[in-house]
Amino acid sequence: MNRSTLSAACALVALLALAPADARCASLAHTAPENAGTSPARDDAPFAIQRIAAFDRPWAIAFLPDGRLLLTEKAGRMFLLTQAGARTPIDGVPAVYDRGQNGLLDVAPSPDFARDRLLYFTRVAPEDGGGALVLARARLDESGGRARLRDLETLWRQQPAGPGGQPGGIVAFSPDGRHLFLTVGDRMEPDTAQDPDAARGKILRLDPDGSAPPDNPMAGQPGIRALTWSTGHRNPYGLAFAPDGTLWEHEMGPRGGDELNRIRRGGNYGWPTVSNGDQYSGRPIPRHATRPDFDAPSLYWTPVIAPAGLAFYQGDVFPAWRGSALIGGLRAEGLVRVVFNADGTAHQADRWSLGRRIRDVAVAPDGAVWVIEDGADAGLLRLTAK
Repeated sequence: MNRSTLSAACALVALLALAPADARCASLAHTAPENAGTSPARDDAPFAIQRIAAFDRPWAIAFLPDGRLLLTEKAGRMFLLTQAGARTPIDGVPAVYDRGQNGLLDVAPSPDFARDRLLYFTRVAPEDGGGALVLARARLDESGGRARLRDLETLWRQQPAGPGGQPGGIVAFSPDGRHLFLTVGDRMEPDTAQDPDAARGKILRLDPDGSAPPDNPMAGQPGIRALTWSTGHRNPYGLAFAPDGTLWEHEMGPRGGDELNRIRRGGNYGWPTVSNGDQYSGRPIPRHATRPDFDAPSLYWTPVIAPAGLAFYQGDVFPAWRGSALIGGLRAEGLVRVVFNADGTAHQADRWSLGRRIRDVAVAPDGAVWVIEDGADAGLLRLTAK
């Protein structure tokens, strides 16, 4: 952003009394977010790729403390896997609305899984009018060589239902394990992202039992307000805590403007009022720089990479990556590594072309990186140092 653009943006804020301009403008003057969309991909990846198994339209992977994996398929199937690829179907998964981007979504073991055996998972459930995003938990029971979900509980259910995609549905636990964060997309109803009473375009913060924590920004208010941590999100398919405890999220933009956002309590990230992309019709959307009252991304991509999956690396297999964020790219067909500066700004350090649409990424207890491809006959891949 040049000085004249910054001055105009700050003057506009002051004129319209949208928010105190001085703090926001000082932040803007400090740094403008990097556009990493034009950075070329590299073919010389520092890792070897091993194809472990294949699945039909997988959506998420997560590791258990013992090193086994959980994997979901959008059609409503969940598996327990060894690292050698031996799979055990997990029975008891409830019905899903398998249309377009909807279906069975994320899965995350409880922070105390070794004791309570609880799995938290999201799905778009079939309802009149389409489907509703649902957060549930159940106990993983293993006996007789089989696995099953038992004691199923619905913790939160989106209302109203709708036919649109962009459900979000990513789960992340706070580092202390006391709270659960959930991304909720706009379901292709953009204006709802700025409606405080709409269960769309938000990041929610819940207690593990689904109740509203008393220190949420709008605690005590009715409905979705009590659960809302941040708002103004479009299509959030990445959510994770950095080693320093900062919560990061990424979301797909429209025609341009994929975002990596540092999430703060009560933040508003601007969608659909502002974006660094435009409508698919070509109609322009005001840029983040014109509205410093909204939270701007720390990094963005135009052209898009279609980010999916987000994990922070702390292992020993790739010591140079410690503290980095790893992001899968659907459109980019590869893996992106992001590093963070001391002032909190983000920089794309690497983008590797894998020639595959990457749907999710996770780090194993031994430090190897695992990714899954998108689509039919999609590979589960293990990345290790060459």
